[in-house]
Amino acid sequence: MARRRTLFGAALTAPLFTACGFALRKPPKFAFRSIALAMPATSTLGTELRRQLEGTGSVQVITDPAQLGKAEAVLESPGDVRERVVVSVTATGEVRELTLRIRFSFRLRTADGRELLPMSEITRQIDQSYAESAALSKEQEGLMLYQNMQSDIVQQVMRRLATAHL
Repeated sequence: MARRRTLFGAALTAPLFTACGFALRKPPKFAFRSIALAMPATSTLGTELRRQLEGTGSVQVITDPAQLGKAEAVLESPGDVRERVVVSVTATGEVRELTLRIRFSFRLRTADGRELLPMSEITRQIDQSYAESAALSKEQEGLMLYQNMQSDIVQQVMRRLATAHL
């Protein structure tokens, strides 16, 4: 009987969610069918961005510098900059808190040089507490925080690329 009530309640609330405009996030639609990524090959953010673009199934990603002219759009970036800044220290000079930051600059243009998105910068930062007694675990925590910030930046870039018009 309880299961039937749960199903009945779910059936009643489903129309309410659609009426308020709720919808699952869909992959972005791009105005271009091919994109060249002109960024450092060692960039982990660039690798994740390439995977996300290929994962849409609607965009061919070109990473070979010799093939840049064949792409409808070219994403240029000097890469991402990762910073680790000490925010506070104890009276004895030990680090207590850090700020982890990623800055990613990019621009989007056509193969013939027409600018689609001007040079933009996306910055993400997060504070991390620090204890010398747990240095190894704090290092691992920092790597996970960087990975989360990187994924967020990639999603923001994907949304901005979807706004570009040829």
